[in-house]
Amino acid sequence: MAIRIDTPHGKDGLGEFVLFSDRVHAQRAARWPAFASFELAVLGGESPYGPGRHIQPLVARVGGDIAARCLAVLDERYCRHWSERLGHVVMFEALPEPREATHRLLDAACEWLARHGADAARAGYGVLDLPFAIDDYESLPPAILRQNPAYYHILLKEAGFETEKGWTDYRIAVEPTLVEGWRRALDAAYRAGFDIVPLGDKRRTARAADLAAVWNEAFARHWGFTPTTADEFLFLIDALKTTGVLDASVIAYRDGEPVGAVWVVPENSAGARLLPGRRLADSERLNVLAIGVRAPARGTGLNLAMAGYAYLELVRRGATHLSYTLVLDDNWPSRRTAERLGAHIRANYITYRRNFRR
Repeated sequence: MAIRIDTPHGKDGLGEFVLFSDRVHAQRAARWPAFASFELAVLGGESPYGPGRHIQPLVARVGGDIAARCLAVLDERYCRHWSERLGHVVMFEALPEPREATHRLLDAACEWLARHGADAARAGYGVLDLPFAIDDYESLPPAILRQNPAYYHILLKEAGFETEKGWTDYRIAVEPTLVEGWRRALDAAYRAGFDIVPLGDKRRTARAADLAAVWNEAFARHWGFTPTTADEFLFLIDALKTTGVLDASVIAYRDGEPVGAVWVVPENSAGARLLPGRRLADSERLNVLAIGVRAPARGTGLNLAMAGYAYLELVRRGATHLSYTLVLDDNWPSRRTAERLGAHIRANYITYRRNFRR
């Protein structure tokens, strides 16, 4: 059948684009459904994620049905921050056949990015996107992490993308000795003069502004990072507040200034889709957790204290397993933090890059 590359638009076209991921993963025993309302708001220009970004949704159709999709993004904030004309190919999903449909889709995305001034494209890390799993394709990951079939790696490499960076997700089995260690770390931070405050204890706009200030400084030189606005954090917090993010996420202050933050989405496995007979193991009921600390507060143990606060809250809610989410493989301080928190490797991930010939 003929392959056609389309640019979806309007409520119906973008809705089909978003829900295609459910079709790809329909036979997965345990999966996360599309975050449709959030993704549609972003794609439809009804969110703070639009300013400074040029986006183009693309689909490959075979016989009228979508066989593959992606979103091409030229993010001017990223380009200014890193002085690099890099584009992103995000929200990639594809059926295994016909492979030619995916190749043509990815070629079209890269051609669009090149026309908008990009010299290369990254797949697996950017707005609305996280890396591709390489060794655990069946268990349910923390909610925001990517689930992908093994054949995605073949499709991406055949389309000219090359492996770029490795990432690791960590898991912690809750034990009394670890809980006691988290309490000690938290007490030490209080004695050192830090105030650790849940997001829910701050005014709505103030918590987003403080979180953005910490995040943008803490991750300014973290590979692949893009500056995040307070409005984007506000939009994300509002979208996730029913999960308990306001109670488990914290901002640390010293002398009234925000110096650190931990972003946590508690486990919400009740929202996962399971095939008949599939039961989730306790080790699959995992949160999301990321840590940022400003330079003046580094080396004080604040990272462990904030994580300890969040983990103690999650344990209070009944968690038996916890996640320390997505550490870049060459980021040794983050790996040491994971080990000190009692974490062990759960799964590994990678990103891809395709350079354009000029």
